[in-house]
Amino acid sequence: MSIFNAFNASASALTANRLRMDVISSNMANANTTRATINENGEYEPYRRKMVNIEPTDKSFQSFLQKAQNKSTSPTTGVKVTRIVEDEEPFKLVYDPTHPDANEEGYVLMPNVDPLKEMVDLMSATRSYEANITALNASKSMLMKALEIGR
Repeated sequence: MSIFNAFNASASALTANRLRMDVISSNMANANTTRATINENGEYEPYRRKMVNIEPTDKSFQSFLQKAQNKSTSPTTGVKVTRIVEDEEPFKLVYDPTHPDANEEGYVLMPNVDPLKEMVDLMSATRSYEANITALNASKSMLMKALEIGR
């Protein structure tokens, strides 16, 4: 077991949560974008909310068993971003006949971004980021104390 496993785990979580915050910021910035992409019919579509999938770097039972028995030699700790997916929730229909993208009935397709949900996700990502900084600082402090003992 390496003394840097805690650093590696915290560093991977910091990177993943930073990406989460970036994607959430992008969602918030495009909450009113009605012309983000062109679909297969050649028509404009609103911005579609994006989400980050995060998984452990090693999730096999054998690896957990070996780690529990202290027989693991692999330094696979932490998390990884597996992909960024688009939310398949339907777009919102808003009645605004003065909008340039309104259809014949006066409805506009708006992005499926809910600012309240995004703010909750942003707070969660921020708290996770802060917790990993705290864990990183605690690991650093323990290693520094161990070095002081060795003097």
